[in-house]
Amino acid sequence: MGMRGTGHGVGARGAHAGHTSRGRWGSEPARSRAPPCRCRCRGAVGPFKSGGGRGAALVPAAVPAPGGCPPGTAPTAMAFQRSHKLNLLRIVVLLLVALAGIKFLFRDSLTLQLHKHISKDSTFWGDAGDSGPQSQAVEVHPAKITAPRQGPKQQFPKDLSATEMRLVHLDLKGAAPRVSYLEQLFPFLSRLGANGILIEYEDMFPFKGELEVLKSPYAYSEEDIEWIQQLAELHKLEVVPLVQTFGHVEFILKHTKYQHLREVERFPNSFNPHVPDTLALLKVMLSQVMEKHRRSSWIHIGADEVFHLGEGKDSRNWMSRNKGDTGTIYLNHIKEVLDFISTQYRGLRVLMWDDMLRKISVGALQESGIAKHVSPVVWFYAPDFDAEQIGQFITKYMESGFEAVWFASAFKGTTGPTQTWPPLSSHLKNQLSWLRVREAMPRFAPLRFQGIVLTGWQRYDHYSVLCELLPVGIPSLAICLQTLVNGGFTEETRRKVLEVLGFQSMQLEQSTCEGRGAFPGAEIYHMVEQLNRHLKESITKMLEEESAIKGWFSPYHRKHQFGNPRNMESFGSKVLKLHEDWEGFVRDLRARLESIYFPDTVEEWMEENVNPHLDPLRDLVRDYRAIIRLNAQPKAP
Repeated sequence: MGMRGTGHGVGARGAHAGHTSRGRWGSEPARSRAPPCRCRCRGAVGPFKSGGGRGAALVPAAVPAPGGCPPGTAPTAMAFQRSHKLNLLRIVVLLLVALAGIKFLFRDSLTLQLHKHISKDSTFWGDAGDSGPQSQAVEVHPAKITAPRQGPKQQFPKDLSATEMRLVHLDLKGAAPRVSYLEQLFPFLSRLGANGILIEYEDMFPFKGELEVLKSPYAYSEEDIEWIQQLAELHKLEVVPLVQTFGHVEFILKHTKYQHLREVERFPNSFNPHVPDTLALLKVMLSQVMEKHRRSSWIHIGADEVFHLGEGKDSRNWMSRNKGDTGTIYLNHIKEVLDFISTQYRGLRVLMWDDMLRKISVGALQESGIAKHVSPVVWFYAPDFDAEQIGQFITKYMESGFEAVWFASAFKGTTGPTQTWPPLSSHLKNQLSWLRVREAMPRFAPLRFQGIVLTGWQRYDHYSVLCELLPVGIPSLAICLQTLVNGGFTEETRRKVLEVLGFQSMQLEQSTCEGRGAFPGAEIYHMVEQLNRHLKESITKMLEEESAIKGWFSPYHRKHQFGNPRNMESFGSKVLKLHEDWEGFVRDLRARLESIYFPDTVEEWMEENVNPHLDPLRDLVRDYRAIIRLNAQPKAP
C-alpha cells in the first residue's frame, strides 16, 4: 500500500548494487585520460575485467598509462576488430549487470511487501520517527512473532464526516455467501437506503504467509476481495472491514500455533495483552487486511466482550505490580492497536464496540487519550431498551473527549443462538428506539452522531450454531433500513418495503410476508418458512398420532423385525408418501442453498435444521421396507 520498504535494508542494498554496476569509473571525479588501448595487452580490458569463467565477478582493471600502447605492440587490423568485439561484449556484460542489480532491488522490495514491514517502535503516544534496526522478515510462530518496521501506508479515504452512515453488517464467521450472491445483494442494499457495509471477515479473509493457517478452506480469494470492493463502489457502498483485536478471537486462538496468546490457557476467547507476540500478530493481520482495503475510510477493531480479561496469570501479576485494574489493561492494549493504525494508515478512521468502555471512568478514558483516535459504537439490540441508560453512556463519551459516536441496532441474529426466523416486530421496535436516541443527540454537542450499524449476526461466536440465514433476514433488513431512512415506520414506509421485496402484505407480529418475493434468495426464504411450519409438525403427527404405527409398528416391533404386512400396509402408503415428499423438498432446498453458500454451510444447516426432524421418518421407512420384505416370517436367529 503506497510507499513500501523505506527501511534501512533497501537503502543499503540499493547503494551496494549501484556501486557494483558503476565500478570505479562511475565514482571517480572526471579527469583527463588517454583513450583505452586497442591492442591485445592487459590495458585492452577497459574499465572492468573478469576473474575468469561464467558468472565470475567483474573487478576494476588496470588503467593504461597516458602514453597509449607499450613500445613494440603496434595495433593491427585484426587486433582492432577483435578489440571492437570485446568492447561490444563489455557493453552487453555491463547491461546484464545493471539489469541484475535492478532485479535484485525489485526482489528486495517484493520481499518487504510479502513480509509486511511493520513499525514496532514509532508511536503517537511518544516520540515518532526514530530510526530502528535494519528491517527483518516477519516471523509468526509460537515462540516469537516479529513485526518489523515499515513506513506509513497510503490510504485513499473519502471525506464522509458530514454523511450520516447506514452500514449493513455482514457477519462472515458463519454462512458466508458466495460472491455471486453479493453481486445481487449490493444493488438491493443500495436501493433500500444503505450507504455502506461492515464486513466481519474472520476466517473468510485470504490471510497468507505465516497467517495462512487462520483462513477457512472456503475463504475468499484476493481477487474476490477486490471484486467485492468494486461491487460496493459501483453501488455507492462504503466498505468497512472489521478485525477483532482483543475478544472474540476464537478463530485465531483455537490453533495450537497461537495458544500461547490466550488470556486464560483453557479458553480461546481473548488475547493475553501482556505477551509481545499478541501485538505483533495483530499488526500483521491488520496490515494484510488494510493492504486489500486501501479505499476504505474506516476500520472497525471490534474489542467487545473481552471475556476473562484480568483472570490470566500475566494480568494478575501486572495488576499486583502496578496497582492497576482490568480497565487499565484494556485501555493500554487498545492504545497500542490505535498507535499502530494511526501511524501506519494516516487518515484512516477507527471504530470499536463500546461495551468494554461502559464501566471505565471518564478520567481513565481522558487520561488514555484514545478519544482522539477512535469512535465508540454503542450497541443495544433489545426492542424497547432504556433510552436514559443510553444517554448516560453517550454523556460519558462526550465528557471523555470523543468526537463522534455510532449506534448499532440489529435486523437478525440477536434473539437466540438457534433462531432460524427473525421476529419482525422485535427488530422494528429496536430501530424505533434508536431513532428516539438519534433525535436527542443535539443535546450532547459537540459529540456528533456519525452513523448506525444494522448488525446481522450469523453466529453468537465462532463455536455456536448458525442462526438466521441472510436471505431469511432480508425482509427484516428491508423494514429496519427503511424505518431509519424515513424516521419511522409509516404507511409510506410499509408500501416502499413491500414494493422492493415483491410482497403483497406483511404481518409484523406473526413475522410473515405474503407474496412470491423478488429479492435475492427469496426462494430460500419461502422454503425455510415451509420447513419451520410443517416439517416437524407433519412428521411428529405421523409418528406419534397414527394409531396403526403405535399398535403394530412400535419400537419393539422394529427392534425385533416383527410385523404383519396386513396391519403395516394400513399406514405404509401414507408414510412412504410423506417421506418421498419431504426428501424431494429437501433436495430442492439443498440445491438452492448450494447456489448461495459453500458446502460446509449447507451441510451444517441441514444437520441442525432438517436432519433432526427428518431422520426419524427416514429410520421408520428403512425399518418398514426391511420388515415388509420378511412377509410376516420371524427374523432368522
